[in-house]
Amino acid sequence: MNEIIIGLVALLLGVAIGWGLFLLRARSQSVQAGNVLAAAQTEAQNILRDARAATQEQILKAREDLDREMRERRQEVSETERRMAQRESNLDRKAELLDRKSEDSVKKELAMVERERELHKLQGELDDLKRLSQLELQRLAGLNAEQAKAMLMTQLEDEVKADAATMTRRLLEGARENAEREARRMIGIAVERCASNHVQTATTCTLTLPSEEMKGRIIGREGRNIRAFEAATGINVLIDDTPQAVVLSGFDPVRRETARITLERLVADGRINPARIEEEVGKVRAELEETIRLAGEDAVARTGVVGVHPDLVRMLGRLKFRHSYAQNVLDHSIEVSHLAGMIAAEMGLNQQLAKRIGLFHDVGKAVDHEVEGSHASIGASLLKKFGESEEVCQAVASHHHETEALTIYGTLTSAADAISASRPGARSESMELYVQRLEKLETLANSFPGVEKSYALQAGREIRVLVLPDKISDNDSIDLARQIARKIEQELQYPGQIKVTVVRETRVMEYAK
Repeated sequence: MNEIIIGLVALLLGVAIGWGLFLLRARSQSVQAGNVLAAAQTEAQNILRDARAATQEQILKAREDLDREMRERRQEVSETERRMAQRESNLDRKAELLDRKSEDSVKKELAMVERERELHKLQGELDDLKRLSQLELQRLAGLNAEQAKAMLMTQLEDEVKADAATMTRRLLEGARENAEREARRMIGIAVERCASNHVQTATTCTLTLPSEEMKGRIIGREGRNIRAFEAATGINVLIDDTPQAVVLSGFDPVRRETARITLERLVADGRINPARIEEEVGKVRAELEETIRLAGEDAVARTGVVGVHPDLVRMLGRLKFRHSYAQNVLDHSIEVSHLAGMIAAEMGLNQQLAKRIGLFHDVGKAVDHEVEGSHASIGASLLKKFGESEEVCQAVASHHHETEALTIYGTLTSAADAISASRPGARSESMELYVQRLEKLETLANSFPGVEKSYALQAGREIRVLVLPDKISDNDSIDLARQIARKIEQELQYPGQIKVTVVRETRVMEYAK
């Protein structure tokens, strides 16, 4: 029993203690909840206050934007009203002017109608007076209208003839005064641009054939081969009575070189027909283009000029096939470049610029047979096209004094050009080659045993060989002439033919004492 009572008391105490703990936890949670609620209320008030401040700021900003927009709109409206008022005023003024003009035009029309009536009336009176005057003149002069007209025309014709004679005499006198000066100027230009010996060496080349039969093969059946060759190369082929030789004629040195190499290959191959001609011309052109490019690059490298346009390099390479008074133009341009650089260095000028101008000064000669004008102006245009500086273009254009030299480099280039052209041996290459060819011809003939001496005659078209009569017989002379001719054909290049004359004579001398 006691145990039961003790258990109940313990149970009651446990319940009381649990209830107390529950009440304490509930009160603690109530306090925490109150604190959280108070913090939430405080945060909500802060957020509300911030939101009200932000809203107030946005309202103020929107109001300012609205006021500003309203002011701009009012200004635009005011400006539009002002323009409309001005336009309305202009329209009123124009309408007033149109009204005045319409009134004036009506008045003018009326005045013109009245004036036209008066003119018709005066014209009628004038016609009557003219008719009466003609009748009176006919009566007084005893001539009718046709006779008077013929007389007047004769008189006018005599006067016109007299005036024409006077004018002709005046023109002739003026022409006579200027004729000599103009003729000298024109002849000087012609001689400068077209010297005969220069044209001969610069526009033609002679090709030696192995036999006369080859001429017929070059011509082809009904001339089809020669026509195909000329059409493919642009070079004229001249076939005359010169034995075993044809002449290629053309102003373009590149085309002429193309034709020469092509014809040499065709003759060596023996197959000559239109298809073969076109094929060989294409190959030779490709090879020459590469040769031209390499020649231009070599010139640029030798002079140390950098930054040159590739097309301009090819233009320089074309000068390799151009000669001026027997002086190679590409070699001349390189020499002028070096001379100009040396002079510029001595004068304290830009040496590279001077060398660049000197190298390009004759580049116009690469196309002067295709383009109208002097090579200086053509060269300046080409350089400008390929991006060269204005200073380079102007100096090239003025190096022959065709235009005024604006810088010292134009004068410097002229001096270097003159030095290169006038130095000893610069432009006498054709004479040197001519003398060398004659000397080589004589040396070749003297190399045979039994030859005493030999003489080249008729500008190298004949070689006269004197032999020792005690070593060369008459029969040996015939064989010697044949051998000399064959050796000349094998070792020398020459136009036309060379006549070989062997002279053998026996001289007996005796003295009377």
